[in-house]
Amino acid sequence: MHGLLLSLLAGTALAKNVIEDYDVLRYIDPLIGSSNGGNVFPGAALPYGMAKAVADTNSESNQGGFAYDGSNVTGFSSMHDSGTGGSPSLGNFPLFPYKACAGDTVDGCVFPKVSRATPYVNGSVQASPGYFGITLASGVHVDMTVSHHASLFRFRFPQNSSPLVLLDLSDLSDSRQDNATISVDTELGRMTGSAPFLPSFGSGEYTLHFCADFKTPGATQDEGIRDGGIFVDARASTDVHDLKISRSINGYPLPGGGFFRFKTPPQGTVEARVGVSFISPMQACINAENEIKPGKWDFDFEATHKTAVQQWTDKMAPIRVSRNGVKTSVLTNFYSGIYRTMMNPQNYTGENPLWTSSEPYFDSFYCLWDSFRSQIPFLTLIDPSSVAQMVRSLIDTQRHLGWLPDCRMSLCKGYTQGGSNADNILVDAYVKGLTDGIDWDAGYAAVQKDAEVEPYDWSNEGRGGLQSWKRLQYIPVEDFDHEGFGTLTRSISRTLEYSYNDFAISQMAQGMKKTADAEKYQKASGAWRNLFKADQTSYRNTTDTGFKGFFQPKYLNQTWGYQDPLKCSNIDTSGSICSLQNNAAETFESSIWEYQFFVPHDMAALIPLLGGPNGFVKRLDYLHDQKITYIGNEPAFLTVYQYHYAGRPAKSTARVRTYIPDYFSPTPAGLPGNDDSGAMGSFVAMSMMGMFPNPGQSVYLITVPFFEAVSITNPLTGNEATIRVINFDKFNSLNNTGGSGFIQSATMNGKPYTKNWVSHDFFTEGHDLVLVLGRNESTWGTGPQDIPPSLSDSSSGTVSARSLDDTFDDFGFGDAVVGRRHAHLDTHARMARDGSHFRGV
Repeated sequence: MHGLLLSLLAGTALAKNVIEDYDVLRYIDPLIGSSNGGNVFPGAALPYGMAKAVADTNSESNQGGFAYDGSNVTGFSSMHDSGTGGSPSLGNFPLFPYKACAGDTVDGCVFPKVSRATPYVNGSVQASPGYFGITLASGVHVDMTVSHHASLFRFRFPQNSSPLVLLDLSDLSDSRQDNATISVDTELGRMTGSAPFLPSFGSGEYTLHFCADFKTPGATQDEGIRDGGIFVDARASTDVHDLKISRSINGYPLPGGGFFRFKTPPQGTVEARVGVSFISPMQACINAENEIKPGKWDFDFEATHKTAVQQWTDKMAPIRVSRNGVKTSVLTNFYSGIYRTMMNPQNYTGENPLWTSSEPYFDSFYCLWDSFRSQIPFLTLIDPSSVAQMVRSLIDTQRHLGWLPDCRMSLCKGYTQGGSNADNILVDAYVKGLTDGIDWDAGYAAVQKDAEVEPYDWSNEGRGGLQSWKRLQYIPVEDFDHEGFGTLTRSISRTLEYSYNDFAISQMAQGMKKTADAEKYQKASGAWRNLFKADQTSYRNTTDTGFKGFFQPKYLNQTWGYQDPLKCSNIDTSGSICSLQNNAAETFESSIWEYQFFVPHDMAALIPLLGGPNGFVKRLDYLHDQKITYIGNEPAFLTVYQYHYAGRPAKSTARVRTYIPDYFSPTPAGLPGNDDSGAMGSFVAMSMMGMFPNPGQSVYLITVPFFEAVSITNPLTGNEATIRVINFDKFNSLNNTGGSGFIQSATMNGKPYTKNWVSHDFFTEGHDLVLVLGRNESTWGTGPQDIPPSLSDSSSGTVSARSLDDTFDDFGFGDAVVGRRHAHLDTHARMARDGSHFRGV
């Protein structure tokens, strides 16, 4: 043993030289996920920036503005979200350039969006952090970069052009409402205006304002602008400079906007600076003027771009991985995933007209049902200050609107998909020690209100069915709910998610010494048991899957209903769609087969119900091997890693290798589903670094990293946590896409470490974890003392000694391993009772 430790320590010393500092931006490809339904925003942006500039296309998958699928370009706009499903969002006030108008008359240019759509040149698309460029088939090349509230477009025209650039009062989904306005000032070279629009996945409407300034490098203003005016539908005029336009009689927005025509540019270039604001056109102008200051002739594109690059460099600074033995594509997959986690939410601080507050305001939470699972937990590691601001924003939203949002975009309330998932976000930050201006008393009041008070419109916020929840301890199918209204479906998924929400609240109550509340919500968090039907079978077509015991719906009178456990699964051929739009199901965006694993707070109680550790592993294998789960949707994430709770961490390592890079690759079509505001990006990043969170808890599940070494520096403490792999070179996969071995042993700070998980202290205190690889699965991390904590103690469902004996016998590990278990069960039960593990102890 002494010799082994010496060799490990020597390996650690050698591994410290493996990670060097380098420019990670070279490995970021914003085009990943820009086709095949990834819906990623691939344009120019800042971390959490409000302005996002890109070419918009007429693709059916243009939720991120540009789809890299050969569709035509309809304009260049400054507001976007990233990776969302549903209707396209934002894309407001697009610009569009013409090198000249036919017959040299303004009506010789095509103004309506449908008619002006133009192909782009294959191979011309370029994207990097803070930059996007494309060449249209017309010969016009467009570069763009951004500041926080403004975009800068550079149009480069062919020689001897007489350019026209229009600004359209539209958005991606043609949702503009009545009374849009634009004013065109040919002397200043400025357009200003406003328009109301609809959100893409919520209720209400929002008004956005713009301020667009134009310059012709190398020319004075008098030499640059020829004339300007407004257009309505397909006709334009240089005599009219102000427009107020409504919707057309058939319900679709009538095309309208403004334009400038330019004399032949001396350098062939026209620049447009577009400021945006939710406050006023004047504020949009102030934003642009403060952030992108003009030079004598131009807006200094290079300086703006350089500032954007520096902001991305700073944000990416906390994390580095070894480049030894891996392809560039692996690094691109990893760092691009991290990059996408900072697209949404967006920092709209100072741009919220709904209430006056000194607190930060973040928007574009699309949606917390997606992002609580790995995106926000990942940002807590590398950008905790921003997460603290997000938490403060969520609490302040509750303070002024009455409820924590579950989804929010464009100043509007988004639709609730399941539980009150802001609870999970707040508690994740709380148990991981974030403070930084957070009023945790207000935070606790906000999450407790979710549990206790039903809003009138719970389709937008809070929880529905609370009367039944409190009386029956489950959400009934076909519930009778007279306190509020929402979609009376999803009874199973809401029951499971409300259970987890209540567990989250209990953790905060425990930490705040609210003992009675902690006990109350811990008890409520066990309500998931009430929908478990022990004799329920599952058939695939007419063949029994061989498993018994599944969740099922219950009616108000406590009799059982029925839903096929495979309904809405990835292999369901019935055409069922468990979405809010097609919602005749009791699970949301997933099947009962997948939801049977969603008890993340009490795996020790769930595993015996699903056949003990051995039966549980077989179910997980069936879920993945039969492709019942769909890795392109967030409920699948944790199922990849839940083998840890059955004492099989090597199975988690093997499983993640079936998904990366096969389903997540560094190509435009490289995502299995829409990115959901960086949720998919965070799954890739955390999986590749070998530490996956059980969200809302101080638990990270250890798997083999895809790199020889990983370094994460905590921005708040300055401490560096490292994960190092011994024998990485021996067990690197044949195509250099990551390790192929399994953990045989480990040390933490030079001492033997057998747990298959770490707490958040690993990152904040800066510990050093060394993993020794071998070819096959080993006994490392398999003992009962090695599995992560669960809520239940030995009297209410902790994995029994007998079931663990059975598991180890199945593995062939023998009594030497099993003999360590009994003392741990007592410790495990104590931790569950007194909450000592909740704060990372």
